[in-house]
Amino acid sequence: MTTSAPFLDISGFDRIPVLSRDEREALTSLGWQLRRRRGYDQTLPQWDVIRRLLVPLDAAKLALHRPDTALHRRSALDAAGLVLSRCVEEGAAFWGWPEETWVRLIGPNRHAFARPWPDWIDQTVRPYVAAYGYLLCGFDALHRLGSFNRLALAWRVFGREAIDHAQERIASKLEGWGYRSARTDLLIRTFTAQLLLINRSARLEDLTDDVFRRLRADPRLGRRRRPFHAVHRAVAGMGFASPPAAPARRRQDPVQGAPAEWTACVDRWFATSTLTPEVRREYRSILVMAGRWLAVSQPGIASPADWTRETCAAWVAQVTRTSIGDFAQRRAGLADRLGRRLAPSTMASYTTVTRTFFRDCQEWGWCPRRFDPKTALATPRSVRALLGPKPRVIADDAWAKILWAGLNLVADDLAAAGIRAYPLELVHALALTWLFAAQRSDEIVRLRVGCIRWQRGDGDPSSEPVCLLDIPVHKTGAAFTKPVDPVLGRAIEAWEAVRPAQPCMTDRKTGEAVDLLFACRGLAVAKTYINATIIPMLCRKAGVLPNDVRGRITSHRARATIASQLYNAKEPMTLFELQAWLGHRSPETTQHYAQITPNTLTKAYTDAGYFARNVRTIEVLIDRGAVLAGTAATGEPWQHYDLGHGYCSYTFFEQCPHRMACARCDFYIPKLSGRAQLLEAKSDVDRRLALIPLTDAERAAVEQDRHALGKLLDCLADIPTPAGPTPREIASRPSSSS
Repeated sequence: MTTSAPFLDISGFDRIPVLSRDEREALTSLGWQLRRRRGYDQTLPQWDVIRRLLVPLDAAKLALHRPDTALHRRSALDAAGLVLSRCVEEGAAFWGWPEETWVRLIGPNRHAFARPWPDWIDQTVRPYVAAYGYLLCGFDALHRLGSFNRLALAWRVFGREAIDHAQERIASKLEGWGYRSARTDLLIRTFTAQLLLINRSARLEDLTDDVFRRLRADPRLGRRRRPFHAVHRAVAGMGFASPPAAPARRRQDPVQGAPAEWTACVDRWFATSTLTPEVRREYRSILVMAGRWLAVSQPGIASPADWTRETCAAWVAQVTRTSIGDFAQRRAGLADRLGRRLAPSTMASYTTVTRTFFRDCQEWGWCPRRFDPKTALATPRSVRALLGPKPRVIADDAWAKILWAGLNLVADDLAAAGIRAYPLELVHALALTWLFAAQRSDEIVRLRVGCIRWQRGDGDPSSEPVCLLDIPVHKTGAAFTKPVDPVLGRAIEAWEAVRPAQPCMTDRKTGEAVDLLFACRGLAVAKTYINATIIPMLCRKAGVLPNDVRGRITSHRARATIASQLYNAKEPMTLFELQAWLGHRSPETTQHYAQITPNTLTKAYTDAGYFARNVRTIEVLIDRGAVLAGTAATGEPWQHYDLGHGYCSYTFFEQCPHRMACARCDFYIPKLSGRAQLLEAKSDVDRRLALIPLTDAERAAVEQDRHALGKLLDCLADIPTPAGPTPREIASRPSSSS
C-alpha cells in the first residue's frame, strides 16, 4: 500500500513573485469569474494572461485527495479563486507571499476566514486554501490558524487511507501498552496528522531521531502537545527512532551569598563524587548553606583549604544552634516551620555532610590536611544522645482499616481518586504490595515480571504452598527473596494476567534492561505514586486521616509498622529473622524499624515475675487474745507464720536464716499437735499475709531444687537458731522416742 501521496513538483513553474501590469489588470477584470463556476466564460483573453498562476493551482488541485462530489469540486475551485483574488490585493503572486499573508487569508478561525467573503464560500473551502499554500509555497504554520481541522488538511494532502493507516499503527502500539482510548482519542489522531504534515511525509518510517529532536520544541505543533511523548514512544517501539529521553531535571539554582571559591569547590565535588544523584543534591544544599555561614561569620575564609580546627568547631557549634530557614536561599514551603530548632537527626546530617566533604577533598588532594575531619567535625555527644531508633509506627486500629481498604478496592474507588491511566488490577496489586511486602517505594516500583514464586513447604505436596517474592537490588544490599502472604501473590498474578506487553525499561539501580511489573502505557509507575495517590485513596476509603500524631502516613511508615507487628506477634520473629526479611545488612538497622509495643513489654515483664521471684507471700495468724491480755509483752507468742506443715512463733521470722528448716526448732509448732489445732480454732485470730524476702539460695530451694535445698541446709548447720542451739546440735540431741 502507498503510504504517501507524491508531492507536487513545482520546479517547472514560473515562480516570479512580481505581478505584471497585465496580470493585475486581468485579475481585476475577471472578478467573480475567478471562481470558475458553471457557465463562466472560458474564452475571455484574460485567462491566457494569468495562465502562469492558473496552471500551478490546477496542478495542486489534481494532486489533492478530495472526495469526488460536486461540493468538493466547487470548494477546490473557490479556494483557487480566493488565492487569485488575494494576489490582486497583495500586488504579488502567491509564490512570494510571506507567512503572514497566508495566515490573514486562511484566518485564525473559521469566522475570520469567511468574513471578507460572505457570499462566496462555505466552511469546506478553508482546508483547500491551506492545502494550496502547503503544496505550492510550503506554508505549514498551522499553530497560527486556531482550531483549524488539521486532520482534514492531512487527508487532502496525503489521502485518507494513508493517514488512517499511520494512525492505526500508532494506536495499535499504544493500546498494546495499555492506552485504553488511543483509537478514539481525537487529540492523538489530530496530533499524529499534524506531525506528519510538518514532516511532509505520511510514512512513520520518516519520523527519525533528527525529526523528533527538531520538532520537540517546534512552535508549529502548537500548545496542545501532550500526545508528543506517546507518539514518539510508539514510533520508537516500531524501531524507527530511539525512545524519548527522560525528562531533564530542573537545573540547580545559582548559588547566592556564598564565596565563589567555596561554591566552585562544592560544584567540583558534586561532579566528582560517586554518591547517587539524589544524595549529592542533598549534600550540595547543605554545603551551600555552610558557604553562606562562612560569608556571614567567617569572612576571611573563602575555600576549603582555609579551614582550620577552629573553623570546624565554630561550624559544629553553629549547627547545634541553627534554626529552620537559617542560611537558606529558598524558603518556599517553610513558612509554618521557620524559626524552629533543627531536629537532632538533621544536625547529625549537617556534620556528616561537611565531614564527608572535607574527607574527600583531603583524599583527592584538593586541600591540605590541617585537621582530621573525623574528629574535628564529629557529631557532638549532646546530639548523639538524642538519636536512636524511633519507628514511626501507624496505630494498629488505623492500620487495620487501611489494610481492609486495600483488600476491598473496587473500580469506584479509582474513579473517586481520579485514577484513569491505570487499570484496577495494577492499582490493587500495587496497594497490596505496599501493605504486605514492607519494602521501600523505590523497590516496589522496580519489581519485575515473574517476581512471585510458589513453593511447597518441606517438600510435602499436600501442604499449602508458600508465596515467595523476589526483591531486586535495593538501597543497602543485593537482591533477595522473602516469603509474603499468599493474598499478595494472587493479586500480582491477577495483574500479570491482564498486563499489556510493555517495552523493556532501564533499571535505574543496575542499568539493566528489564521487564518491570508495575508498568503501563509504556512507562513505569513513578515511585512517588504510592505517596501521592495510593495512600490518600486508601485513607479516604478507610475513613482514616492521612496524618496522625507521628506525621503524614507515607510509604516508608508501612515498613516500620509491619516490622513492629512481626516483632510483637504471638510467635514473634527474632531480630535476626526480621533483619533477613527486611533485607538489612545489620540488626542495628533493623532496630530502627522494630518497636516493642507496651502490651508485649508488659506481658514479658509479668512473665518474668520480678516481684514474685524476690518476695514470697506467707499467711500470718495474729493471736489478738494474747495481745489484749498483755501476755505478748512477757514473751508469749502472738504471731504465728503458717509454713504449711506447721507454724513458727518466732517474731522475727523474716530475718531467721533457718526458716527453710524449722522441724526441730523450739519455736516450731507442728500442725498435727493439739496446740496448733487450738490456735487455728481460736475465734480471735486474725489472718494476714506477710511478704518474706528470699535470698538466692532460698529462692532456689523454693523452686524445688533438691540439690540447692541440701546445700542450703549444710550452710546453716552451724548457725544458731532463734532458740539458741545450732541445727547440728539439735540433730545430735536424743529423740523423745529413745
